[in-house]
Amino acid sequence: MTVKAAWASARSLLPTRADIAAMGRQPRRDLLAGVTVAIVALPLALGFGISSGLGAGPGLVTAIVAGALAALFGGSNLQVSGPTGAMTVVLVPIVATHGPGGVLIVGFMAGILLIGLAAARAGRYMRYVPAPVIEGFTIGIAAVIALQQVPSALGVAPAEGHNVVGIAVDAAGQFLRAPQWAPVAIALGVAALALLGARWRPTVPFSLLAVAAATVLVELTPVEAESIGALPAGLPAPSLGFFDLSAVSSLATAAVAVAALAALESLLSATVADGMSVNQQHDPDRELFGQGIANLITPMFGGIPATAAIARTAVNVRSGAASRLAALTHALVLGGVVFAAAPLVGKIPLAALAGVLLATAVRMVEVGSVRAMLGSTRGDAAVLVLTAVATLALDLVMAVLLGLAVTAALALSAVAKNARLDRVPLEVDLSQDHREEERALLAEHIVAYRIDGPLFFAAAHRFLLELTEVADVSVVVLRMSRVSAIDATGALVLKDAIERLEHRRITVLVSGIREGHSRPLEALGVITRLREEGRVFATTPEAIAYAHHRLRQDGAIPDPP
Repeated sequence: MTVKAAWASARSLLPTRADIAAMGRQPRRDLLAGVTVAIVALPLALGFGISSGLGAGPGLVTAIVAGALAALFGGSNLQVSGPTGAMTVVLVPIVATHGPGGVLIVGFMAGILLIGLAAARAGRYMRYVPAPVIEGFTIGIAAVIALQQVPSALGVAPAEGHNVVGIAVDAAGQFLRAPQWAPVAIALGVAALALLGARWRPTVPFSLLAVAAATVLVELTPVEAESIGALPAGLPAPSLGFFDLSAVSSLATAAVAVAALAALESLLSATVADGMSVNQQHDPDRELFGQGIANLITPMFGGIPATAAIARTAVNVRSGAASRLAALTHALVLGGVVFAAAPLVGKIPLAALAGVLLATAVRMVEVGSVRAMLGSTRGDAAVLVLTAVATLALDLVMAVLLGLAVTAALALSAVAKNARLDRVPLEVDLSQDHREEERALLAEHIVAYRIDGPLFFAAAHRFLLELTEVADVSVVVLRMSRVSAIDATGALVLKDAIERLEHRRITVLVSGIREGHSRPLEALGVITRLREEGRVFATTPEAIAYAHHRLRQDGAIPDPP
């Protein structure tokens, strides 16, 4: 690639004049949408920060810094980024193993990986993730988020470790030994108000109102409930002091997982935003670049890895956002909270934030979509359930990879079943010059097989088994004009079948090879010898004519009188 081409490629990932101009077209709508999203995002940022294990402050910092950077450099005009439930699921084991500094290093490394993916133009490939995998992945994340909230909702200290099921069971045991009903009532009350209020008036921020009511209730009554620590009065100064080169190798796998999750969730969110809006189309590579910049810079301010947030993006679109100004406004409003309202935020009870996240987990699951997918095919249902269980039992990236692997295996099986080897009658391929007696005689010596569909590893050996069971004839014509694809395994199996037939003294002729299939067949020596011996033909009638001539020479059929 020339320097000029490389510069053009790099410039395509940067903000354009059109992006800036769009922010000035409907500023009032964008500002109102940004304020609305900020109100919704505040309790979520605090809750996800606590769930990650780093605390409320880093969660809010992430919403501010990553939200602004992703809005400026991302590939969607409507996307809102920040801490998300899916990301906290990945971060909990990192905090448990490497501490808060490990999370900052992982975020920084993930940012570099995301920028690399953008430069490699990998964004387009994310659209191939099947719907059952995404749905199962979402269900699994929702389950993990809900289980993470059990200790706070029950008013007990969480056990050490990162197995959410084990921690939830331990918390239930602690609660049964010494029940505290106030945190339970707060968590369930906040969750119920958030869910019911969203159904009644979707535009009203019931989550924030519920948290505020719970905070006032705790302050005005003698109820004892844990509250989050006070947030910092301002943003920490930029620093790379957290970066420990000795920890890079041990955190590389975690960084890959975080980058993969950020890419998957962000591009999925951008696709959802496009579907909810009119005339909006995101650039997947720019979106990866924007998320990369956000995750590269955010750790310098003490924030956690970020990704686009589907729920906040949906609120942004429904609130009338038309440009990136809305997401930028959301970040600025949250920044104002840090400087002006930190002491008030510090009084929020943990149980109230647990209620917000429980409601979020419930809203993540689209019951109608899940029911429809479970009822579509057995394969789709199996992939959905397997991905959901793997998300809960393993980790998010492994769950997605497992879901993709099973989906690929099912797809290959379906494609392989479509590959057929059919014996076809010769009448249509014999010229009108042949008499009926001669046609019948030729049919006793020549058999034609038509291969339909892909000849590849998943179907090749079944094809070999069928072909080598050909009854005793003199000539076999393989009609390949309907072969849709062929790989090395299919080519080698075809070669083996030809050699086995020739070992039985059966002449093999091949007709109708497509231009694109000649290369693998010749590279693996399948048709090289046949072509040299004149046994490869463009059409089946030509092959039949050759067979007719060959049978006359061998005396298998008599010469015409």
